[in-house]
Amino acid sequence: MTLHRLFLALGLTSVMSLAAAQTVLRVSTPAVPDDWHAKMWTVMKEELDKTAPKQFDMQINLNASLFKQGAEPAAMARGNLELSAISAQDIAKIVPEFSIFTAGYIIRDPDHLHKVHTGAIGTEMAKLVSEKMDVTILAPLYLGTRQVNLREAKNVKTPSDLKGIKLRMPGSKEWLFLGEALGATPTPLAFGEVYLALKTGTIDGQDNPLPTVKSAKFYEVTKQIVMTSHLVDGIFISISNKAWNALSKEQQAKVKTAAINAAKYNDVNRIKDEAEMVTFFKSQGLSVTTPDVAAFRSAVQTAYQKSDISQTWPKGLLERVNAVK
Repeated sequence: MTLHRLFLALGLTSVMSLAAAQTVLRVSTPAVPDDWHAKMWTVMKEELDKTAPKQFDMQINLNASLFKQGAEPAAMARGNLELSAISAQDIAKIVPEFSIFTAGYIIRDPDHLHKVHTGAIGTEMAKLVSEKMDVTILAPLYLGTRQVNLREAKNVKTPSDLKGIKLRMPGSKEWLFLGEALGATPTPLAFGEVYLALKTGTIDGQDNPLPTVKSAKFYEVTKQIVMTSHLVDGIFISISNKAWNALSKEQQAKVKTAAINAAKYNDVNRIKDEAEMVTFFKSQGLSVTTPDVAAFRSAVQTAYQKSDISQTWPKGLLERVNAVK
């Protein structure tokens, strides 16, 4: 072998060694490119590229192109996926204790969400998730707050004011229970049918986060948004235990910090969007009103405590969550 070829071979070997040294982190998300939940993964990737140069090959797969929504936890447990943002609902299917975070009026606002899941309660629940799902939660992030959107304007102050209101809810028993606890008559209906049902009066209202109300154009066929804020929804940036345990302590710290900063990026932009949407809906002629949220919270929490749903909640956890300020 000539000296020139020897140098080429050595150079190629060095490149191959460098590539082999990189840890592959595959991301699967159903988020579309314009969603903050999609953009945050790029924020995480760019931070890792800076803080741990050439150590990670983070591959972002949007639009559920790698795994369909809801299939990520099983793929992570099998070792076929490293990173995803898992919903509280999907966690609760495997960790029943986590179902408390899918119930109405448990989490008050995005700040409360952050404090609960980054404090002692979050540490305890993350330990359960790690043991039962084989994934490690890196950071909570804000998905949105569900509000009541009515076809006709109504003076709504307490749950009794929603009596007789046919409120569309997703079809599961948990969602229908929440609709009933809010004081309404829950009506299961596919999401794709909601616009026409509001237009024709088949239903009197629907509940969704404000970004959904705007994107689905429900504001065209409704007259009021009641800021009940009855479900503050969070999802959780998570990594498979297989991938996590293969990292050094230094790498773990950098991955966790990058995830936390990505979550902050999402939260700031999501909250800003929701605030601006209130102004948009008012410009479209809708009234935006705030009821007695404390009365709603009390009624809904009481309903949950009397139901079978709360039987899986660890004793005293509701009181501890409520006490987080």
